[in-house]
Amino acid sequence: MNTSTQLSPLRKTTKHEQAEALAIEQAKHFGIDPNSDYGVTLIELATTLYQANTKTHDLWALTVDGLSELDKSDRIAWFNAKRFLSFQIAKILDNLQNPMRATYQSIATNNGNFASKGAYPIFDNVAAIFSASPVITRTATYLFACTEWIEDAFNGKEPLHDIYSRLLNPTSISLANHMVDIEAGSRANEYLAWNFNSGMAAIDGLLSHLLGHEDIVLASRNIYGGSYQLLEDWFGKPSNLNVAVEWVDGYSGDEFATRLDEVADKYADRLAAGKKIYVYLESPCNPHGYVLDVASISKAGHSRGWDVIIDSTVGTPLLHPVLKRDDVMERPDYVIHSYTKELAGSGTTTAGVVIGRNETMFVPKGEEVIFTKPNGDEATIPWNETLFWNVYYIKGAFLDADKAFEVLNGMKTYEMRVVQKTINTLTLAKIFDAHPDINVSCPALPDSDNYEHCQNNMYLGLPAALFTIDMEGNGDRAPINRDGFKQFFDMLEPAIGMQVSLGQTNTVALCPALTTHSELSDEALNEAGIKPTTMRISIGLEDPRMFIAHIVEAAKLSIDRNHVDFSSSFPSGDNIDEIYMQTYMDVHQRFVKSLPKFSQLSQ
Repeated sequence: MNTSTQLSPLRKTTKHEQAEALAIEQAKHFGIDPNSDYGVTLIELATTLYQANTKTHDLWALTVDGLSELDKSDRIAWFNAKRFLSFQIAKILDNLQNPMRATYQSIATNNGNFASKGAYPIFDNVAAIFSASPVITRTATYLFACTEWIEDAFNGKEPLHDIYSRLLNPTSISLANHMVDIEAGSRANEYLAWNFNSGMAAIDGLLSHLLGHEDIVLASRNIYGGSYQLLEDWFGKPSNLNVAVEWVDGYSGDEFATRLDEVADKYADRLAAGKKIYVYLESPCNPHGYVLDVASISKAGHSRGWDVIIDSTVGTPLLHPVLKRDDVMERPDYVIHSYTKELAGSGTTTAGVVIGRNETMFVPKGEEVIFTKPNGDEATIPWNETLFWNVYYIKGAFLDADKAFEVLNGMKTYEMRVVQKTINTLTLAKIFDAHPDINVSCPALPDSDNYEHCQNNMYLGLPAALFTIDMEGNGDRAPINRDGFKQFFDMLEPAIGMQVSLGQTNTVALCPALTTHSELSDEALNEAGIKPTTMRISIGLEDPRMFIAHIVEAAKLSIDRNHVDFSSSFPSGDNIDEIYMQTYMDVHQRFVKSLPKFSQLSQ
């Protein structure tokens, strides 16, 4: 868009480019005599605004071109100088309100049923720009400036106009932008996010965007049951899209590369017909918390020309920073999060997000971009093949302002919560692992076959706050009686919440075979390592020793009736205290040592 005409109500049709000529044309457009006192003053103000807009774009370009070369003191100076300009511009708008309000009152208040119009929003919303938290924009629709601006808005070329909250909402956009900053860090300018009403809506939205008839999905074995059901029972249904769904049991790039080649051979006829393979990952995985080598898997997928999708809900951007890899080949193409879990943190709202490269997420209507894929191939992406226009704009799975605000508030503390939860997770995993009748599936334990992947892919090698245990026996130890196990599980409250979710401030547990993964067949459950006594534990912020104390008492009332030594086979109280204190100190020391040094912060 031409910056000199950007502010004109006739930006699409004007023949002028000089500020004063544009201002005169603007006055005439709204029926103002340019030679009247009012007209002269209006034109002088409008001329200044046109000139200011051009200088604002100049400042934008200078910032983009020069920011990386500035030292920290200059960056601070530039930021605060522009910050104050924002207040000055807003003050001009505020000063405009009193004469505008008086004119409005002279027109509208004499009409019948005036109250039904409500307060005119421009008058009182200026100060809301400076709310310390993003404003909850609780509205379905928005005022628009003029015909040509709203035409641009409907074509995706005027970001000032959100049009309708099913499409865009300022609170939701604030959350999406913040999420990109957190997930992508210094590369945030390369990525864009769209928020959805739930994590499953985000998964469905992305898969609906990407998958075509008879495409192929290669998925990691351990994924959320709802995702499994969506892939197998909807996308894989012959009367729907007849997508071929294949599975990988391993964690490494080599294992995925082997399966990718096998799948390519198996579906050679589909690929010859132009169908595509998509790699769908969940890491850390639900329910066991296993970690995939996402970097090497992404590289394997990209080297073959296929897109890689990851649901990183359990990992969070802190523990599992998949978009911060230097090598673009090692970064997945799309990242999904269920905000409902760790990011919001309280279990009081449902929300989800998809993050992807700018070019794949949004292009203005009627335009196209040439996009360089991770493997260096060039692809042309027309506007209607981006996620926004192909799905988000028409499906209606948007995130409303109240939910977005709740997630934004929760995210302020998520990093501190996650660090404490890793301490509790490690503590509980070690204590359970010391019990002869409890089998622990946690990648942070050195004897786990997933340990190396956890160390190499997770921040500081720390586990997500999710793992499983079962009591199916091992070695010469007999399985726990099923009736006794059910009785034991039903007495976990109030220490451990019997709730179907994860990522909350409180610790919750469930049996996946009966709940989150009940959609899976017995064969699929077995392949996923989910047994009848498998308990998925989502760790909260409570003192983990309290859980052990409660579990011991619950076991005395249930499991001990058939396995008399079960409750007494936990480590001693002194050992439990020692495990907790050592783990607490170790994690905090590792975390503090990983933080930037003062000399780095001063640069």
